[in-house]
Amino acid sequence: MSDAATTDTQAHLRQSQRPRAKPDPAVEAAIRIGLLAALLLLCYRIIEPFVVPIAWGIILAVATWPGYRRLLGLLRGRSVPASVAFVVIALLVLLVPVAMLSGTVVHGAEWLAQGFETGDLKVPPPPDLSGVPLFGPELESLWRDASTNIQDTLRALEPQLKALGGWLLHLATSAGMGLLHFVMAIVIAGVLLAKSDTGRRAADAIGWRLAGTRGLRFVRLSEGVVRSVSRGILGVALIQAVLAGLGMLAAGVPMAGLWALVALLFAVVQIGAFPVLLPVMIYLFYTADLTTAVLFALWALFVGSIDNVLKPMLLGRGASVPMPVIFIGAIGGFIAAGIIGLFVGAVILALGYELFLAWLAEVAPPGAEYRAEMASETSSPAADPAGGD
Repeated sequence: MSDAATTDTQAHLRQSQRPRAKPDPAVEAAIRIGLLAALLLLCYRIIEPFVVPIAWGIILAVATWPGYRRLLGLLRGRSVPASVAFVVIALLVLLVPVAMLSGTVVHGAEWLAQGFETGDLKVPPPPDLSGVPLFGPELESLWRDASTNIQDTLRALEPQLKALGGWLLHLATSAGMGLLHFVMAIVIAGVLLAKSDTGRRAADAIGWRLAGTRGLRFVRLSEGVVRSVSRGILGVALIQAVLAGLGMLAAGVPMAGLWALVALLFAVVQIGAFPVLLPVMIYLFYTADLTTAVLFALWALFVGSIDNVLKPMLLGRGASVPMPVIFIGAIGGFIAAGIIGLFVGAVILALGYELFLAWLAEVAPPGAEYRAEMASETSSPAADPAGGD
């Protein structure tokens, strides 16, 4: 081998044996975080259309676990038949009232359209509303005009009716999408209940990974809060809406399904069902026979007041946080994020409340020292307020 080749080989060996420069840790961390963020973003974009049904499925699974456990006992511990039975029962509970009440909406719309076409739609004369403050005289005048010539009254109210029609169309579209999401959520809840042991272990693992033993307690707290909100707020609102809709359906009120949906929204936001039931009561006293009107009035009083009995019994039950914390979190979450915010807001505020109590327990003085300090302050002579002898 020539001397030049030997020299090149030795130079190459010396260069290969030099220590390589270490990569910058900040650059390495930035690349890893960026790749992880991109992966998480892609995963979210893929499951984004299913986020709401999955969230509702988890909520339904947690809320209905006690009932599913009883169903599991009746079927001798067979999880798949119990989950199928749960899905069938839940779909019947959801779809049967919807089908009954939605039929009244279609019938009421057909009745209104036919009345406008034939001119047979009549509005009874108004009662004396002059004593009603703020809007009594204006309402009586509008009612009288509608009773004498409804076509001219509707033409005068055309802009307001167009806005109301757009709102009703948006409400119907939202209700249809919500119904589809609920059907998907029921199926997802059935799958989650069939795999409840795996789901509980996963939730416990996440809680333990985040906060150790306290994380397990937060997992149990979240379960209790979801059940409390589902029973105390959403459950009571559904009971009121269904009972109100059935009462209006039995009394022959047009579009009873629509008014039941409005009653559900009012009950969820804690306004109550009375703002819907009271106009229906007045309508029946002027259009129906006295017996029907009186029976519906009694039924409306019962439906409108049952939340005062059921809500204190169900809200806060099964959770270690006070009922006002759950209530404020649920209502604030609903205002911020809609119906699903009822659960998210209540869980977040309950967890924050527990973290605040844990912080107080850590910074507060020990019990013996605190009692000794209070005893010394109590036994010491009071200072002279005047500052003199």
